[in-house]
Amino acid sequence: MTTRKILLLAAAFGIGMLLVSCASAPMRPVTGYTPAIGEKAAKTAVSMIGRPYKYRGDSPEGFDCSGLVRYSYLAAGLEVPHNTKKLKNISHPIGLKKMRRGDLMFFKENGTKYSHVGIYVGNRLFVHAPTTGQKVRKDSLANPYWKKSFIEVRRFN
Repeated sequence: MTTRKILLLAAAFGIGMLLVSCASAPMRPVTGYTPAIGEKAAKTAVSMIGRPYKYRGDSPEGFDCSGLVRYSYLAAGLEVPHNTKKLKNISHPIGLKKMRRGDLMFFKENGTKYSHVGIYVGNRLFVHAPTTGQKVRKDSLANPYWKKSFIEVRRFN
């Protein structure tokens, strides 16, 4: 392959990457959140208990943690992203004493902050899709593992 062809391919690749990166929509704040929507999302999450974990999954056939949040909120009428860090960025912190059903509980796993998320369902319990080979389940913030890895509770604006 000639130097000219290599340069043309590199330029075409660069332009293509620029166009793709420009095409992605910026994250917009979530609008329309109400406590009733959070309540419905929590109920939907509870109804998904027992469904399988699936990396990048966001349907009853299989969920990852942020996919469960996305599915539950879509069922409640609110579109949110399928990405834990993006969920963090479009929500605001809530103190533990102010938690209500539907709030998002964020965790640090494997040394990575905001790497796991669940939906608060009351009584210090949350529903989440834990990891490969497991199923959507309800866990307690009192569990030593979750207590240690807990970062914060957040709510959509």
